[in-house]
Amino acid sequence: MAKRAIPEINAGSMADIAFLLLIFFLVATTMDVDSGLSRKLPPMPESDQQETNSEINERNVLIVLVNKDDQLMVEGEVMDIKDLREKTKEFITNPNNDEDLPEFVEKEIPLFGIVPVSKQVISLQNDKGTTYGMYLRVQNELIAAYNELRNELSLQKFGKKYDDLDLDNPVELEKADAIKDIYPQSISEAEPKQIGG
Repeated sequence: MAKRAIPEINAGSMADIAFLLLIFFLVATTMDVDSGLSRKLPPMPESDQQETNSEINERNVLIVLVNKDDQLMVEGEVMDIKDLREKTKEFITNPNNDEDLPEFVEKEIPLFGIVPVSKQVISLQNDKGTTYGMYLRVQNELIAAYNELRNELSLQKFGKKYDDLDLDNPVELEKADAIKDIYPQSISEAEPKQIGG
């Protein structure tokens, strides 16, 4: 009885097929887009710049804490996230010149003249267990407070929202810079730590 030869499979083109499938799946697969925050870091200090020990008055700091259970505490009081924007706007503007809210310093701002500018700083502290979603929501509310104040001032002074100013136009860029000088975004973030339950 003669042995039958086992037919061989030509595997020479298998590598080509695998490579084509790999390329197909790389091209056809969609990737999740991470959400994040757009931040511009401050410039590096110049080499000859002296360190200043500037003390910040306690009344000029709004303390915002988020614990591991995503609970928000502002100035020692538990607060709902939906109230954070208005609280922040009130803190920044200090409309009634309250002694517990930030003080003002007179500055000369182009297009506005000499105006009072708040010495406000928002201090944000998160717990290590804070969810990223809550972190983003708090950041969004704080940024929205600044944006709303800038939009209101721009509408009042220039008849156009701050968000609608054309930054490629030198005249409108000067307006935007002046508004940013009046409402500078001062958010200080401390390294996350165990805030508590």
